[in-house]
Amino acid sequence: MNKSELIKAVAANSELSQKQVGEAWALFEKTIVDALVAGEKIQVSGFGTFEVRARAERKGRNPKTGEAVTVPACKYLAFVPAKAVKEALN
Repeated sequence: MNKSELIKAVAANSELSQKQVGEAWALFEKTIVDALVAGEKIQVSGFGTFEVRARAERKGRNPKTGEAVTVPACKYLAFVPAKAVKEALN
C-alpha cells in the first residue's frame, strides 16, 4: 500500500474527504519528522515507537572492486512495533 492508497482507505473508512485526510497526513508527517530531528522518541500506544539511532563508522568493501572503504557514521530511523502489532502479525 502506498501513500495515496492509504489516504483513500482512511477516507473510505471515515467521514472525511480524501483532501482532508491528505492534509492531516501531511501535518502528521511534519510533526513526526520535526520531533525526530529534535531528538525526541515518539511512542504511539498500541502501535509502536519511532526513534533515531546512531550507526558508528565502519569498514566495508566495494563489492565491485573488493577495495576496502570506510562507511561514514550516520543516523537512521528505527521502529519497534507494540506487542499488539507483533501479535497481530503472527
